[in-house]
Amino acid sequence: METTSFLQTIGSVVVTLFQCPPDNSHAVKMRLIALLLVAGLCDLGLCRTQDPFIWLSYLRSRYRTHGALYADTTGGDCPLECECPPSYPIAMYCNGRGLRQVPTVPSRMRYVYLQNNEISRIQDNAFENATGLVWLMLHDNQLTSDQVGPRVFSKLTNLKRLYLDNNLLNHVPSNLPPSIRYLRLGGNNITTLEEDDFKGMDDLTILQLQDNNIEEVGGALKSLPSLTLLDISGNNLQKVPDLLPERLHQLYLQSNSIETVPANFLRKLSQLQFFRLANNQLTDKGIPPNTFNVTGLIELDLSYNKLERIPPVSTNLQHLYLQANQIKEFSVGSFCTVVDNRHYSNLRVLRLDGNEINTDDFPAEAPLCLRLARSIDI
Repeated sequence: METTSFLQTIGSVVVTLFQCPPDNSHAVKMRLIALLLVAGLCDLGLCRTQDPFIWLSYLRSRYRTHGALYADTTGGDCPLECECPPSYPIAMYCNGRGLRQVPTVPSRMRYVYLQNNEISRIQDNAFENATGLVWLMLHDNQLTSDQVGPRVFSKLTNLKRLYLDNNLLNHVPSNLPPSIRYLRLGGNNITTLEEDDFKGMDDLTILQLQDNNIEEVGGALKSLPSLTLLDISGNNLQKVPDLLPERLHQLYLQSNSIETVPANFLRKLSQLQFFRLANNQLTDKGIPPNTFNVTGLIELDLSYNKLERIPPVSTNLQHLYLQANQIKEFSVGSFCTVVDNRHYSNLRVLRLDGNEINTDDFPAEAPLCLRLARSIDI
């Protein structure tokens, strides 16, 4: 019998035996016999030319569904109120367990899930034993700013993701580690952003501040060189923030109280592709000529405002949302140009429903201009 066939036979026997109930004394004896048999046969020469434990490697690769054969059971200590899977010993799951405080975090942990609890306080030393944390999930708790220690996060020098959304914070926690790349602070009671709230956070890529009570951004975000997505929707902004990082790709400002957009605003954000200003107070007077006529934009959302005409946009734009305004005219020239006697536009989606125009106002040249469009709503 070839070695491979022998291993397959022994493997099948051992797997079958290990599937027996653990309280079956006969099964326990048979497991021991099977293991001794394999060891003895290997000693007789069948496995001498190979790794003496090749049979175990074979079992792992052939029967991976039977985790009990190879699961790591050396995970170490774990708080009683949490779960630390032996197969993934660097993660600690404490979410949705009614916790009122942060349990002791073992030093080996890299991913800690504490969301959906009733935690209202975090002391400075809560994570001092686990400075290697990479992800820390604290969203959907009851954290208040005065009950979060000023240096809670300062020693977490490897932290990449910090989720603090849907708490009761009224300002950005202090001394956030500069290693953070993804920061969620939405759904709190933050009213202002201070100049040094995000100081030194050169790696911050995604910042979510939606659904707070922010009235002014000031210069708090200008020194974030890696920021590509900024969400400040659902706040109390009266104007588009002036000082924003130049590398932004996505900017979400919907559901504020913005009435005007600064002239040449988008010229400073040459990499911006997605810009959402829906549900604001924009009027035609509040939009300087050619504000949105920039080549980089792919999506522009101006729905649910007070516009009476279609603002000029670049022919590179692919998604234009203007529904629920007060637009009275279908002006093709706002998004379409003529090149070599051909109408030209890259629009794929155009929403004009909920305005003061109808299909009778659809110009004859519009089909030529919108030949690439997949969806047109009027």
